[in-house]
Amino acid sequence: MEIYSAKSKSHSEELNNVNKKYNSVSFFRLISIILFLVSLYFYLKDNEMIFLILAVSLFMGFVFLMRIHSKLLFKRKIKEALVKVNEDEISYLDRKTIPFEDGGEFNDFHHPYAYDLDIFGEHSLFQNLNRTATFIGKKKLAKQLLVLSHSQEILDNQEAVKELTQKLDWRQELLALAKITNDTESSYEALLKWSKFSSARLPKWAIIASYVTPVLFFGTLVVYFVTKNSAFLTYLSYFFVINLIIFGKFYQRIQIEIANAENIDEIISQYGLLLKKIEDETFQSRKLLGLQQKLKFKKEKASHHLKKLSGLFSNMDTVANLVAASLFNGTFLFNLHVLKRLLDWKEEHAAVLEEWLAVIGEFEMLNSLANFSYNNQEFAYPTLNSDFKIDFSDLGHPLLNAHTRVNNEVSFHPQSFMILTGSNMSGKSTFLRSLGVNMVLAGMGSAVCASSANVHPLPILVSMRLSDSLSDSESYFFAEIKRLKQIMDELEKNPAFVLLDEILRGTNSDDKRNGTIEVVKKVIAKNAIGAIATHDIEVCLTTNEYPDILTNKCFEVEILNNELDFDYKLRDGICKNKSATFLMKKMGVI
Repeated sequence: MEIYSAKSKSHSEELNNVNKKYNSVSFFRLISIILFLVSLYFYLKDNEMIFLILAVSLFMGFVFLMRIHSKLLFKRKIKEALVKVNEDEISYLDRKTIPFEDGGEFNDFHHPYAYDLDIFGEHSLFQNLNRTATFIGKKKLAKQLLVLSHSQEILDNQEAVKELTQKLDWRQELLALAKITNDTESSYEALLKWSKFSSARLPKWAIIASYVTPVLFFGTLVVYFVTKNSAFLTYLSYFFVINLIIFGKFYQRIQIEIANAENIDEIISQYGLLLKKIEDETFQSRKLLGLQQKLKFKKEKASHHLKKLSGLFSNMDTVANLVAASLFNGTFLFNLHVLKRLLDWKEEHAAVLEEWLAVIGEFEMLNSLANFSYNNQEFAYPTLNSDFKIDFSDLGHPLLNAHTRVNNEVSFHPQSFMILTGSNMSGKSTFLRSLGVNMVLAGMGSAVCASSANVHPLPILVSMRLSDSLSDSESYFFAEIKRLKQIMDELEKNPAFVLLDEILRGTNSDDKRNGTIEVVKKVIAKNAIGAIATHDIEVCLTTNEYPDILTNKCFEVEILNNELDFDYKLRDGICKNKSATFLMKKMGVI
């Protein structure tokens, strides 16, 4: 955390210096425009050339200061974002708040594990990992948490994350740029919709007219100044009206092209800066080099192409101003020329635009995993195998406080399925979630909360947390049966890592016990690896029938000084101690 404190202090000092320069430039800019107006007044009053020269010089100075002002404004935004980035990390590591979006909108209650493992929502895995600031980055991170990558992609991600972990300054600068982008789902979708919307090219007569009528207009204007013949002013007005008629014919077409494009030029410009940041960095890992390679198109970088597109959308803003639109289009059909260039850009680049933006999302996702690794340098990257072996040394839940977290040794071979017993509050559910969350992390190329791990990447199927659905008129029990059916259907396709926590709670004890035993038998028959937590000792006896596949593990509780003592350590065998009766007596329930 010291590094974040040092960086926050350093960026804050730099921000103060930028603010001082910004305020000074703002002051001189105001003075220059006031003096310009004063000089112009005296020139008009006294007709002295010195005042005209002074007015022109002051106006040029004002324009120069405006450019400096814009650069300082951008620099100030970046520094403010960098300060916020480091303050957020300090607050997070102090466990005061989790100042990152929780991705609740991505929660899918029908997904095999998203809801059960708290992948999204408040205090979720997504919220703790999330260091994205663009919509596409957030979407990519969410998607990566919900799908299993193939083994080579996992290894490529690991290599990329390891490289990015060492690039703290670069990661923070990319995040700062993303933060000031201020893109939204609607702006992102609007841009993609525009790129995919099929637009017919301008007719040839319009292209010819866009050059001929402006030439005639300005040619007539030159002839008028040379001859001083007022008849040419009449011709000039004719050409002006003709240009406006041509512009009017394509006005609706222009409006369609720029529909829902408010501030889109600024967002595209920021996308371009993000891509330039990626293009200009030196990478070594195969994944990052591959992503960087996608940003080259027709001998030019993607950032250069986006800069052109941003300029075209910016130029289209004039169409909303009646005076400017009339003047620019009446003289040289300005917006018609911009429309042609916009259509040409779309035709040439539409197929790669989404891919470029996806690169931003990939880097933000990988940056999030790199930040997670940087903040937890004791976490390990799993080695992969194809032998259906899963081992974790010092396994823990990555979101628990490292100072109080209890880690355990876990191995799913030679026995591949664990029957887990323990009293209430002994840590069974947390242990199952630790397994599930770390398998999710392993399957996306992240470091895991363990000192070492060896994993066969598998689909993850979980039944741990279900609820009644009033909207679907669905009871808890029926929802659980549907989830178990989903798990069985998935196991028909491929072996998977299965986690079950106290299943069939909505029925009587005998039915629950017998049903649980049959579920265990069926999942191991389908080559599932994983664990089931239960309070039914009879379920544990199933290990006698399948000693090569099933194993009993437990969490115990002791009563010390009339208090329950949980050590949360995983043991061999079946749980012997009970806590419910003791706790109810202690609290006066019975």
